[in-house]
Amino acid sequence: MRFFRLAVVAAIAWLRPGLPPAQGHAANPERASGCTLRIHVDGLRNAKGNIGTVVFKSAAGWPEDTKKAFRVGPAPIDSTRRGGIAEWSNLPPGDYGVAAIHDENSNARLDKNLLGIPREGFGFANNPHVGWGPAPFKAALVHVGCPETDIAIHIQYR
Repeated sequence: MRFFRLAVVAAIAWLRPGLPPAQGHAANPERASGCTLRIHVDGLRNAKGNIGTVVFKSAAGWPEDTKKAFRVGPAPIDSTRRGGIAEWSNLPPGDYGVAAIHDENSNARLDKNLLGIPREGFGFANNPHVGWGPAPFKAALVHVGCPETDIAIHIQYR
């Protein structure tokens, strides 16, 4: 259930000075170029907090080791529709694993109960069924092509 540490991703990106909230930062220093990935997130139960997103180039570290993530960061919530859009530009074309969380209280973590069940929402690209723990990397894999790729993640709550 280490997936739920993904919320730390949002905190790190949010607290670093000079980072625009909707774009976060590149966790990997590798130079990116080319394509834009637009992540449309819906299904939020309220408009509180922010949306945290993480983008991985490989299964290594998926989804909790943000040091191995290619992109990490928060995006604002559109209060009129209980959703939001995270946009990542300058990605090389290719396949990426994508996950999102709804950090309702902006405490930079996915709050859980004593059993480890999330109190806040989470979701993955392709919206796979999630039992205990995160979706497998391959289930959340999307192909990013140029100039733009749009995907949708529906947030779920337990």
